[in-house]
Amino acid sequence: MIETRGLTCGFADGTTLRFADVKLPQGGTLLLRGLSGSGKSTWLSLASGLRLPTRGDIAVAGRTLSAMKAPERDAWRARSVGFLPQRLHLSEALTVADNLGLVFFAAGLPPDAQAVHSALGALGVAGLAQRKPARLSGGELQRVALARALLLRPQVILVDEPTASLDDEACRTALALLQAHAREGGATLVISTHDARVAKALPQAQVLQLARSAP
Repeated sequence: MIETRGLTCGFADGTTLRFADVKLPQGGTLLLRGLSGSGKSTWLSLASGLRLPTRGDIAVAGRTLSAMKAPERDAWRARSVGFLPQRLHLSEALTVADNLGLVFFAAGLPPDAQAVHSALGALGVAGLAQRKPARLSGGELQRVALARALLLRPQVILVDEPTASLDDEACRTALALLQAHAREGGATLVISTHDARVAKALPQAQVLQLARSAP
């Protein structure tokens, strides 16, 4: 579940983003819609605990994020949140398989090569496991990062423009996988998107329409 009340995020340049309240049940789906600068990525960073609000409260999967100290939030995020940001943050020094293996390290879990293989295979990129990110196309990078986000079957899945680099077939595959993982694991799914294909594929999702930032 995700519940927000009076959520506000201020920045050093004086910009303030104010968000409408959200009450999303565990297992629900939310689409974040809005123009560039409206705060979609900021909202996701608040929901993941990477950023704390200036004012207001946000509770995710039963935890009030502002009540946790930074190390506790980090540990919670590693085990409970699958986050796919726009900038994929894959290490160029590591293979695809080793990039996914870092997920287990961050969560304090033993590595699981079979789980990595299965996650990549579900997105049709198991054959890329020993390649480094520099040798992948944009669409391949997107699918690898999505596999990483879903690897530990998180309680909450947060994805920022997940289909931007995907063709129609890969888009359908990625959205079907997101929905399947959320459904099978009872996970809450939040997708930030400009892509009309996403809204069409998820007609039952709640929608949070965001406005442009205000001074």
